[in-house]
Amino acid sequence: MGMKDTMTSPSTTRNLDRYGHPALPWSRPRDALVSETPTADLTFFVATVRPDGRPHSAGVGAVWVDDALYFTSGPGTRKSRNLAENPTCSVSVRLTGIDLTLEGTAERVTDPETVARLAEVYNSGGWPAEADGDVFTAPFSAPSAGPPPWHLYRLALRRAVGVATAEPHGATSWEF
Repeated sequence: MGMKDTMTSPSTTRNLDRYGHPALPWSRPRDALVSETPTADLTFFVATVRPDGRPHSAGVGAVWVDDALYFTSGPGTRKSRNLAENPTCSVSVRLTGIDLTLEGTAERVTDPETVARLAEVYNSGGWPAEADGDVFTAPFSAPSAGPPPWHLYRLALRRAVGVATAEPHGATSWEF
């Protein structure tokens, strides 16, 4: 598809491990995101904040493209309504060998070219999404996505935390 995948480098790396393991390199979760999305059976959860301050968490279909995380949601869902009021959120996933939480700001993608390109990526993973201007349509989606059309969001990454579940072990936070 000709997508450019450049390496985002953290500005700060902080070792959170209490057992003597060295800090983990950002390349470890990043490479897992590159290789495991969109084809691996991964469940991503986005955490948002309701207008009254209470938390909300829901599963989303997410992919890593062009060194960024993208996810979808119907405009009428609680998570989309929360993001419209406060775009700050976190997205968590268990990757092979590392649990990862990504924190940042969800920005709605409205560029039809980017939406079309991401529809191709979702198709390669088995979801028959079609771009319709600045939204997705498809014969189906997860029940938590709400009815079509679906919006595409890009997470502007600010911080990530990884906890290794396989050798080499460790726990690290990265600031971007």
